[in-house]
Amino acid sequence: MRFDENRELDIIFLGRITIDFNPAYSDTVKEAFMPLKNVHYFEKFVGGSPANTCVGVTKHGLKAGFIGKVSDDQFGDFVIDYFQEAGIDVSQISRCAGGEKLGLTFTEMLSPQESSILMYRNSAADLKLSVEDIKEDYVKRAKSLLISGTALAESPSREAALKAVLLAKKTKTNLIFDIDYRNYNWKNDDEISIYYSMVAKEADIIMGSREEFDLAEKLINPGMTDLESAAYWHAHNAKIVLIKHGMEGSTAYTKDGERFSIKPFPVTARKGFGGGDGYSAGFLYGIYQGWDIMDCLEFGSAEASMMVRSNNCSDDLPNEQQVKEFIEEEKARYGEMIARA
Repeated sequence: MRFDENRELDIIFLGRITIDFNPAYSDTVKEAFMPLKNVHYFEKFVGGSPANTCVGVTKHGLKAGFIGKVSDDQFGDFVIDYFQEAGIDVSQISRCAGGEKLGLTFTEMLSPQESSILMYRNSAADLKLSVEDIKEDYVKRAKSLLISGTALAESPSREAALKAVLLAKKTKTNLIFDIDYRNYNWKNDDEISIYYSMVAKEADIIMGSREEFDLAEKLINPGMTDLESAAYWHAHNAKIVLIKHGMEGSTAYTKDGERFSIKPFPVTARKGFGGGDGYSAGFLYGIYQGWDIMDCLEFGSAEASMMVRSNNCSDDLPNEQQVKEFIEEEKARYGEMIARA
């Protein structure tokens, strides 16, 4: 990957911002693992995969901006204040004018292995992003633009995301596609495949689970193996295709035909989600530092493990030193090659 060092922003994110309500787990209140209906106390956090990853890369020292919509209320205030305090450029985050609200996510934690999400997304603010909100001058201020696949689920956000893709290509801005599938708001699998494949064909980096790649490829060639998927997207624009298999690990396929695999670092989990956001933040940070791909994967995998043991997906995102200390501790305990596949 090559980056235009004359551009002031390292990466711009486009997509979903939500509010997470997680069962409280602090020094004063600790809700045990239990059904959501029995939880009395919650903690409030900024959420949404692109928002979390944006916070994550900022904690590593990258300069980030965000293109998105928030509600015109105190939850919108909360998001903008939080981003500003983190050092994220919020000049392209605008308020909804039609009463739309930020999505609310309530998390259920039944055990370290079992968790789920209850999502409220009627008239979701993030899906009201429109083509008028996408500015060429802003896109070309960044070295890279990351599109979250959830932004493609519904109009007018869908068209806004596609405009941003076109502007990224026009301005020679690197394009990163985080497939980020969530079943809400999509109408059918054909629709998913159409819009995912449109963006994936233009992307320099594509990141997603095997299931997410299957959705993108449904109308192209269903049932492809990881190697076949990587070859297909490399034949378009992709330089790196990163395919995740959950607890089985993940593999990055580079355009020169190489492949690099990593396994998760072992931890006792608090929840089964949020790891992907930490993974993306850590992996992308390594790419920006020019590290070898295996070091990028190791850093991302470590950050993912740190986040699944955390009670939230944003506040506890670590800085570079914390990730490096975690890796050292894990290797001292389990062996130098613990995460190397």
